[in-house]
Amino acid sequence: MRKFQFQPSWVTLILVIQSLAVLVIFQSMVSFRFVRQAKAVCTGGAPIIFNFGDSNSDTGGIMAGMGYPIPLPEGRLHFGRSTGRLCDGRLIIDFLCESLNTHYLSPYLEALGSNFSNGANFAICGSRTLPRMQAFALYIQTLQFLHFRSRSLYLATQGHTGLLGEQDFRNALYMIDIGQNDMDGAFTEANGNFQHVLSRIPPVIEEIKTAIKTLYDNGARKFWVHNTSPMGCFPQKLAIPRNDDTDLDEHGCLKTYNNGAKAFNSHLSAVIDSLSLELKDATIVYVDIYSIKYELVANHSKYGFDNRYMACCGHGGPPYNYNHSITCMGAGFQVCDDGSKHISWDGVHYSEAANRVIASKILTTEYSRPRINYEFFCKG
Repeated sequence: MRKFQFQPSWVTLILVIQSLAVLVIFQSMVSFRFVRQAKAVCTGGAPIIFNFGDSNSDTGGIMAGMGYPIPLPEGRLHFGRSTGRLCDGRLIIDFLCESLNTHYLSPYLEALGSNFSNGANFAICGSRTLPRMQAFALYIQTLQFLHFRSRSLYLATQGHTGLLGEQDFRNALYMIDIGQNDMDGAFTEANGNFQHVLSRIPPVIEEIKTAIKTLYDNGARKFWVHNTSPMGCFPQKLAIPRNDDTDLDEHGCLKTYNNGAKAFNSHLSAVIDSLSLELKDATIVYVDIYSIKYELVANHSKYGFDNRYMACCGHGGPPYNYNHSITCMGAGFQVCDDGSKHISWDGVHYSEAANRVIASKILTTEYSRPRINYEFFCKG
């Protein structure tokens, strides 16, 4: 019997190629939907959270503490009003709170309408670690927490109800995301001297270490620490005039700024490892925010972003829509109609759409060390 040999026609080949293309697109859509929607859920009870940091996680502290007006379009998404967040909507910490089935953290300095039953947010826009006595440095935020803690425990002894107790503080999650403003200041002072930038890193890391140990000495046992962002991908940095593009990497980010961020993260990572060995009964999770955000820029179209370098809110138009003299909310600023197509909201801070993706990637634990699922911090 003569064997049948299949001879594919050009039409057949085209159909096969089209089918494979559809499969790839489908898989990309599934991957995109997973990154957008991945969530952890607390079934036993929402945790207590205390957050320390800068504008990356400030949920209204700068507006409450300094009275600075932060009007719309800040907060135009989700909230539909200004909340003091430097974003068009929610921050990473907001999405993480949602994943734990708890309400958004109230700023510690907000006198009216605050709910501290699930913790407090000490993060303030513009905060650094040094100088330590400068408002609102990490050291000051730590002192504010210690006052909050002692005041809560004292009032409980006086018969006040609904306050956090000793066990609540011990079981709480302590989140730290700070250092970006220190690095920004170091680059400004350096005036092109990269060694100066590197010399400023160890004292900053020491302040973070001191804060963790101070919190530990006061009962904290669960820590969540973010490293710093790829500053060289910020429209704010890219818009600085340059003679040529030799400092740009393959994805269009400035290598010098990113090398500084990597050096910072290397020091921070080593200190977290050291503290994990020293504080044996503590859980300290180091989260590689840098890699998450850089990957977001490198593969922006995969996540539905059209503009990876251009700020939604700013001035000047393409390629960066950032003008150091006319920033977002400044006289003559311009704002895009659809922020979901932009990674950057204002040239420094991320859009709600980007924050959603970043938070979802955090929840995969792929960027955490140790790889502890976020549900670990739920109440049992």
